[in-house]
Amino acid sequence: MYDQPRANPSVTAMTFDQMLERVRYEGAYPTRERAEEAVRTVLASLGRQVTGDDRVDLAQCLPVEAALTLTAQIPEADQLTGWGFVKDIASRTGATPAVARWDTGAVLAVVARLAGPDLLARILHRLPGGYALLFGQAELRQPQPAA
Repeated sequence: MYDQPRANPSVTAMTFDQMLERVRYEGAYPTRERAEEAVRTVLASLGRQVTGDDRVDLAQCLPVEAALTLTAQIPEADQLTGWGFVKDIASRTGATPAVARWDTGAVLAVVARLAGPDLLARILHRLPGGYALLFGQAELRQPQPAA
C-alpha cells in the first residue's frame, strides 16, 4: 500500500528555471549561473540534514533538478545547528560565512515557499535550532540546554 504524496496543494509548481530566477532575484545575483551554484550548494547541504518523510515530502515540492540535488546526499549522523550549517557551507565552498549565509537565505526563502507552512514547520521541528531564520521564519522554540 502506498501513501499518497503530501505535496503542498496551495503552492504552484515551479520549474527549475523559474526557481533559479526566483533565487537570482532573492539573492540579487548578477547571473543565472551564480544563482544555480547557490541552489546546488545549499540544497546539497540541506540534503545532508533532512531525513525520513520530511526529506521525501520536500523533494516532492521541488523541481526535479533541485530534488535530485537534495536527495543525492547521504544524511549525516549528527545534525548541524543553523550556524553550523552556514559554517559547513563556507568551509566546503571556500566562501566567507557572510556569503554562505547570504546564499543560504536566498535559496531557503524560495524552498520555504515551495514547501509551504505545514511541511516547513515539520522540518524546522526536527532540525536543531537556528534553521528558522535561515528559511526566513521567526525562531519560536526555546534552545535546548547544552548537555
